Amino acid sequence: MSEASQTKIIVLDDDPTGSQTVHSCLLLTRWDVDTLCEALLDASPLFFVLTNTRGMDATRAAAVTREACANVKLALDRLQQRGRAIQPILVSRSDSTLRGHYPVETDIIAEALGPFDAHFLVPAFFEGGRITRDSIHYLRIDGKDVPVHETEFARDSVFGFRHSYLPDYVEEKTHGRIRAEQVDRFLLADVRGDVRERLMALRDNTCCVVDAEMQADLDNFCAQLRETAARGKRFLFRSAASLLTSLADLPPQPIAAEHMARYVRGGHAGAVIVGSHVRKTTEQLEVLLREPGVAALEVDIDRISSQREQLLDELTAAVGRAHQADETAVIFTSRGERTFADTAARLAFGEQVSAFLMDVVRRLPTTLGFLISKGGITSNDVLSSGLALRTARVVGQILAGCSVVRCPDDHPRYPGLPVVIFPGNVGDANALATAHRRLATPR
Repeated sequence: MSEASQTKIIVLDDDPTGSQTVHSCLLLTRWDVDTLCEALLDASPLFFVLTNTRGMDATRAAAVTREACANVKLALDRLQQRGRAIQPILVSRSDSTLRGHYPVETDIIAEALGPFDAHFLVPAFFEGGRITRDSIHYLRIDGKDVPVHETEFARDSVFGFRHSYLPDYVEEKTHGRIRAEQVDRFLLADVRGDVRERLMALRDNTCCVVDAEMQADLDNFCAQLRETAARGKRFLFRSAASLLTSLADLPPQPIAAEHMARYVRGGHAGAVIVGSHVRKTTEQLEVLLREPGVAALEVDIDRISSQREQLLDELTAAVGRAHQADETAVIFTSRGERTFADTAARLAFGEQVSAFLMDVVRRLPTTLGFLISKGGITSNDVLSSGLALRTARVVGQILAGCSVVRCPDDHPRYPGLPVVIFPGNVGDANALATAHRRLATPR
């Protein structure tokens, strides 16, 4: 394909964890036209726009998505006028356990950047044990495939749902606008075979759901998607991360996961910020705190509203002492379960806690060796607010599903700092400790 007709995968990511299966690409925490043009011209076949909409209510999420899409269109038009025609492939990347603002985001993308012949729901994320079979989405727990509507994620207070059978999920989330029987199902036999004629026949933004049990399933399917797209078909995707692996078709990452300590600055101790409250995170935190060379620093969230500055000063001093002792400061919010009057109250409280944690990040030692951020929304805030990054580049994964990005070399406080984006619901009980060990040793 000539440079003038380059294809670029543009991922609107509702939290910063969608890059967890790819590498060498840019993450954008801002989406002004200049920054988007920079990403469109980057050598990588894809880039991510971190909209963080999963941490917002539906109205705000819609506004942010609409703004990002409008600027994407302006950036594409600007490059077109300069003789750099780029054919975009649009992906709305969201959670592999079906939580997020669907169909709000795909509706807005279709309105702003369409028309599309179809939009595909592809929630498979193999590294996290999420597969789809017979149009039912499963989460593998202790070796057993459990329909996701039977897991804790379906009871999410903001994004709860009742169905794992994806056509029923679509009908539920669209409030009947798209009925289950209208959804086009691509089963395992289909994605492993030849579906080019079916793809060419799609029109009028047909809703499609896609089975996948292994990466090879999506490799075969995406090869045919690319072929039909080259023949003029326009597709939109609502997916988890594994689809991106097949769409981008990247070579292996430059530095293997077990050698990520090469990125640690000066061999210094690091820090871990834990915001996620899902059960898996709590289990992983408990294991990490039993590791040698870590200092446990619990944030009493009840003090944030009444004793904010005092608490911040205490934590800053404690982090400093741990760093001087060559220990990793593990900063985590109190784990108690909270109930809220409504969704707005829950989101507002989460924003208050995150804002406090970002002040902690801004006060971390300037000689910090590395940073691990646990939780999707927490990680987005770390990149965009705590570290005030405009862009960051993914260098690869330290564990399956856990990306490492680096601050730019001209960062005013943490040049070249490696930051692990560690989703809340990824990995076994030892995963957080394993990631820490890979960075903390050898010194």
